[in-house]
Amino acid sequence: MLIVTSNDIPGYRIEAVLGEVMGMTVRSANIGANFVAGIRAIGGGEVNEYTKLVYESRQQVMQRMWTDAVARGANAIVAMRFDTGDIAQAFSEVCAYGTAVIAEPIAEGQPGATKQSASVLAQQAQPPAPPQAPQPPAPPQYA
Repeated sequence: MLIVTSNDIPGYRIEAVLGEVMGMTVRSANIGANFVAGIRAIGGGEVNEYTKLVYESRQQVMQRMWTDAVARGANAIVAMRFDTGDIAQAFSEVCAYGTAVIAEPIAEGQPGATKQSASVLAQQAQPPAPPQAPQPPAPPQYA
């Protein structure tokens, strides 16, 4: 799945727009992280406890947005954005949203084609490798 912040994908033609998709979470740091972060804030610099919380929140909302797009039949998300906000003083809302689309690569030689889109089409044109016969499990080793 391609996820981009732009409104289009170079080398791809958007064939269908499937609507807005999003993922959201509301988080709070645990009391231990808040305590350590408060001490760390006195000295200045990065507050690792909150950095980790925000990073994990962004990953979670991206996954939820991706799941929403897959459920709609999309293979790409365009115009992806993050939004954050505070709820009361103890909670942080993180949201990822974008537009789910079906994007098809443009063939080499066609207007708008890119090396990436031509490469994707070339890979899709290759026949799949034949399935390998299942191998029996190795016999147990006794010492």
